[in-house]
Amino acid sequence: MNGRGGTAGGGGARRGGGLGWASGMSETSRMGSGRVFPALPAYPDPKTPFAASWWGNAWIDALEESALDQARLARGRTYAREGKVDTITVAPGRIVAYVHGNRPRPYRAEIRMRTMLPEHWDRFLDAVATDPARIAALLDKEMPHALADAATRADVPLLPGARELSPSCTCPDRGHPCKHAAALAYQTARLLDADPFVLLLLRGGEEQDLLEELSRRNAQKSAAEAAQDRRASRGLPPGGPAALPQTPAGPVRTAGPAQTVGAARQDAAAPQNATAPLDAAAPPDTPSDTRSDAPDAPAPPTLPGVPAREALATEYRSPLPAPLPPPPHPGEPPVLPSVPGAPDPTALEFLVTDAAARAHAFLTAGADPFTVTSPWHDAVRLAASHPGLTGRRTFSRQFAELARSVGSTAAELARAAAAWRQGGEDGLTVLESPWDPPAGPFDRARGALVAADLPRMTIHRNRLTDEDGTLQLRYGKDGRWYPYESEPGGTDWWPEGEADADPVGALTGMTEA
Repeated sequence: MNGRGGTAGGGGARRGGGLGWASGMSETSRMGSGRVFPALPAYPDPKTPFAASWWGNAWIDALEESALDQARLARGRTYAREGKVDTITVAPGRIVAYVHGNRPRPYRAEIRMRTMLPEHWDRFLDAVATDPARIAALLDKEMPHALADAATRADVPLLPGARELSPSCTCPDRGHPCKHAAALAYQTARLLDADPFVLLLLRGGEEQDLLEELSRRNAQKSAAEAAQDRRASRGLPPGGPAALPQTPAGPVRTAGPAQTVGAARQDAAAPQNATAPLDAAAPPDTPSDTRSDAPDAPAPPTLPGVPAREALATEYRSPLPAPLPPPPHPGEPPVLPSVPGAPDPTALEFLVTDAAARAHAFLTAGADPFTVTSPWHDAVRLAASHPGLTGRRTFSRQFAELARSVGSTAAELARAAAAWRQGGEDGLTVLESPWDPPAGPFDRARGALVAADLPRMTIHRNRLTDEDGTLQLRYGKDGRWYPYESEPGGTDWWPEGEADADPVGALTGMTEA
């Protein structure tokens, strides 16, 4: 969208420009950093509104007034109530989150809006600082009507207007908005309801910077009022610097320590020789405060006591609590906004996801189980650990680039990633390296399958294949059976389901999934 009154596309302030309303504005805010909110829980009651505050409802009004299809809005409300919106990232001019739909791979939804110009922020902060009650309301996570009215009178675009919200999504739907972006917008209303600083962050101002600037302006206002009160108490007209008190000898000046000592010496020497130099009474190379006739300063009394270090060393400090148990699964990365000049957010999500998986492995096993034997294995491991890479035929640009970097196609890398998810290095070996196991495991496996009334299967090396050519079990060197699936009559075998030491369990787990 066009950046009327803000940066182009609502992307927040750029480095070097700042928001322009205070020298105290942090470099972080100028670069457009944001806040990350965990996924909100499901909200199943359809009668409960998404927002209870008037500013949260103003956000919903702006969304619904600009929507072109009410049916998509209704579907978005359902998605939001079902908790299908993942972690939400709010940054100046944009909101981003992954939204789960009917497909395994979530979609990346984004909503943009204009950020405020420096002159807007200047007028807005003046409007807040003039009334301490407004500052107190913001600290209590409230936004009074009077503040919004003052912003309107100052021509400050605080609340979003109709058609100001610009939604986008990676799904094929070209609705305005699609159901995924609508779900994100409704969940954002819940965030605004709890904290109006989220709205100010969308407009380009971070909470800490805003509070620091309001404190500075309030201090300046208080100092100016105190100065006027002092002038009024002295009978001086308001405004302008106050004249210093005068004496017959001239204006009184505040003397520093050196000036005070020098003046005392001059007064002491004046009765003897009015024209004597300032330090004539002292030897040239001897400081006046070390002369023999000066009385010795009494030594400070020695007070009884115990050094703090010794006293603290005798205290008992309770031991730290036991560490919390590791989570059952690695956490998912936040959705990072795309900022001009910054690294690709999807590539960063790859690296963050991989770091989380390896950290979780260290917590649970005490060692890193991922040993990189080749760039191909490392690429497969990265692809398998990313939560959005579960499809067979549709791939993101970053996924295709990862495949090209190791001389492979996206389809080959996706198949290898599926095998890695089945069994790590062992699962990848089963995919790539057929072998000739001893006959014993196969005889027992075929007998178990027949006893379970499962399809009869033929043997080829370490593989059991059904007569239709759609189901296959591959025996790994780790003693587990790996299920595979293919289209009827085809040879495009794809890892499907979980590996199991029991062939019946591996096959039934695939057919029941």
